[in-house]
Amino acid sequence: MGIIINQSVKGTICTYVGVVLGFLTTGILLQLIFSTEQVGLLKIIVAYATLVAQFGTLGFSGVAIRLFPFFKDPKSGHHGFLSMTLLAGLAGSLITLLLFLIFRNWFIEFSLEKSALLVDYLNYLLVLIFFQIFFILLDGYYTALLNSVHGTFLREVFQRILIIIGIGFFYYELIDFHQFVFFYIASMSVPTLFIVYTLISEKQFPLKTDFAFLKKPLLHSVGLMALFSILNGFSVLIIQTVDTLMINKMMGLSATGIYTVCFFFGIIVSIPSRAILKITNIVSADAWKNNDLNNIRTIYEKSCITLFIIGLIMFLGLWANIDNVFHILRPEYLPGKWVIFFIGLGSLIDMSTGANSSILGSSKYYKVQTVFLLVLVVLLVITNLLLIPVLGITGAALGGAVSLTILNLLRFSFLYYKYGLQPFNLNFVIVAAIGIGAYLITMLLPVLPNFILDIFVRSTILTVLFCLPVYLLKISPDINQKADDVLMVLGMKQKK
Repeated sequence: MGIIINQSVKGTICTYVGVVLGFLTTGILLQLIFSTEQVGLLKIIVAYATLVAQFGTLGFSGVAIRLFPFFKDPKSGHHGFLSMTLLAGLAGSLITLLLFLIFRNWFIEFSLEKSALLVDYLNYLLVLIFFQIFFILLDGYYTALLNSVHGTFLREVFQRILIIIGIGFFYYELIDFHQFVFFYIASMSVPTLFIVYTLISEKQFPLKTDFAFLKKPLLHSVGLMALFSILNGFSVLIIQTVDTLMINKMMGLSATGIYTVCFFFGIIVSIPSRAILKITNIVSADAWKNNDLNNIRTIYEKSCITLFIIGLIMFLGLWANIDNVFHILRPEYLPGKWVIFFIGLGSLIDMSTGANSSILGSSKYYKVQTVFLLVLVVLLVITNLLLIPVLGITGAALGGAVSLTILNLLRFSFLYYKYGLQPFNLNFVIVAAIGIGAYLITMLLPVLPNFILDIFVRSTILTVLFCLPVYLLKISPDINQKADDVLMVLGMKQKK
């Protein structure tokens, strides 16, 4: 777990800086400066671009995670793996362009009724899709080289800084909204250029080709993995965007804007897991290659308890301050209160099952992962169709939480049936009891007149009441290790 912890700590730092910037961007600036319709437009452009870009990678982001250990050889330039990846990205971009030209008129008619503003910026999608395709591919390649931090920094931090600069230009009327949309798209595209520069400067950009290395069995594995990675990636992106797309179609851009802003607050719960799971994908693949089931079991057990602890404190902290959140958001965002709750709850449930997705997706049963994701897509569509007309945007969030719970039950059951992997124990009950107790005590506190002070006091007390017993009981060795490292830096603990 050493490399996982080292990479995840660095990645988590970048992620949390990104959270602060994301909060400043989505939680404050966008909703204060732009209309709900304009916010909805920005988010729906990204949703469509991300969805199409995942298809445009032709599955090679998944090939990098699962099969790169078989190509890895610095002396040979990794047997032309990068060249093969870039060719796949170019082919995917051309296919995407062709499909765009074929379906453009249909898409305009589809969007015209409730999302007319989107039609005006349709051509911007092509630019963003192109850069997103190559960012996904190059970030996957760099992660396969056991450097998951750089892509996280570019996407979570650098990109958001550029967007904040663009918002400042718009606020001070240096650019109009049309120019801001262009700036927004450019900000999301530039990180691709930087990751190319980094790979070249680190001499990790070999453009050699070695097609002779692709013997029939390996070529067959690459093709099969790419196919299922397309299905996986497409399913994941549908899962991430289907609620936004369906709300946009059924309720319009304004409701989409409210949902996406409130969704951001709910998804904060799961943000710490991104860095851990990103590097876990690679380490799990390597463990499966060596048939090291003990290492897989260790990764599974430690990731479950660690992410449950982190997710629970994040969820409880969010809900304890929910009224303060709506001191930040404008009154028209109030219908999204329970969106925050259910998105946060779904994130917590997903985190409590740890690296099950990475473990299953990098195993020989990776096809089952695809089936489960397709089941989740169907569940999300059905629950959205049933619940959005009844509960509005809250229905989409509730449907997501229910669907995620079913997905994780399927993954857990399969890993237990095939490998006897069962990561849960009494520690989860202890952590839940500590969390509930800390939350109830925190809610007894009087509401302070200044909401910023209230957030600080309430969050500090909740954190101490939760984290201190978790640390003293040594429930998560990884968390205790990092806590000890911090205490030693602060001079509050001696080295052993």
